[in-house]
Amino acid sequence: MRYARRAATILALAALVATSACSVEDDPGSGSSDASAKCGSGKDFLIGMSQANNAEPYRQVMNDDVSNAAKSVPGFKVVVSDAAQDNSKQVADVENFLSQGINLLIISPNEAKPLTAVVKKAYDQGIPVIVLDRKVEGDAYTAFIGGDNVAIGKAAGEYYAKTLLPQGGNVVEISGLPGSTPAAERAQGFREGIASNPKIKIVASQTAEWLREKGQSVMDAMLKSTPDIDAVYAHNDPMAEGAYLAAKAAGKETAIKFTGIDALPVPSGGIKAVEQGRLQATFQYPTGGREAIDLAKKILVDCAKDVPKTTTLGTQQITKENAAEVYTTLGGKQ
Repeated sequence: MRYARRAATILALAALVATSACSVEDDPGSGSSDASAKCGSGKDFLIGMSQANNAEPYRQVMNDDVSNAAKSVPGFKVVVSDAAQDNSKQVADVENFLSQGINLLIISPNEAKPLTAVVKKAYDQGIPVIVLDRKVEGDAYTAFIGGDNVAIGKAAGEYYAKTLLPQGGNVVEISGLPGSTPAAERAQGFREGIASNPKIKIVASQTAEWLREKGQSVMDAMLKSTPDIDAVYAHNDPMAEGAYLAAKAAGKETAIKFTGIDALPVPSGGIKAVEQGRLQATFQYPTGGREAIDLAKKILVDCAKDVPKTTTLGTQQITKENAAEVYTTLGGKQ
């Protein structure tokens, strides 16, 4: 009788262990999504690309760079979501990716703080997370890829101090979305860059949330409230173009100088705007899309354990003197 009770106990424990094992395998996004368990060649991988918004040309080019690079990796499939500048929607987009059982997440956060928790949730579930272009808070992600926005802003400021406004002047700043890390870093860097020329004054600063249409309306208001403007420092090229249009409508486009950041090698991008004389300069800000897929391949296909936590992409200044050459070098199409 004693041996019978012992055998029954062993069978019950075995059944409990088997049930637990099945529940782990059926839990989407937990152990089944661990990169080290699923990596290797000859397999299919689903990558979720969570985009902050598709309204900016830069974001669309980033999506294209990710998708086109993924086509060269057998087994890679990329699905892209558009948060439309809505933090809550982007959180929901990532949650949806997790329910789909993605193998890797690429995310360009709309704003840092609101997206930090869901990025950490994915990372804690064993899903590799590549944060692209804009940062989140903390370090609960696999890798960050992006430009050095402080350095880019500083390069722009030094261009103003030494070349664009060497005798000084009044500058208005049109900034990116508050809460996005590039906006704060490009503002900081610019102030560092103009520090060597105390005759340069930032007389107004307003956000246009990275959008061309808002850049135009913000500049229209600035022209009425701040008539003495020598130059516009915009945090991206579309906002600089919007400011140019507002100045043109007021008949002041030749009296004011404009600069931006991004330098996309597309017909509607900043390089062409410089070449055609609407902008005095722009500064390249690579999308990092190709680099993100290269890193995804190392993680998912090559089973790399240690990948760089941070990859900083380079930049270059583009003026009318080198615009055509840079456009061709970056693969721009006419």
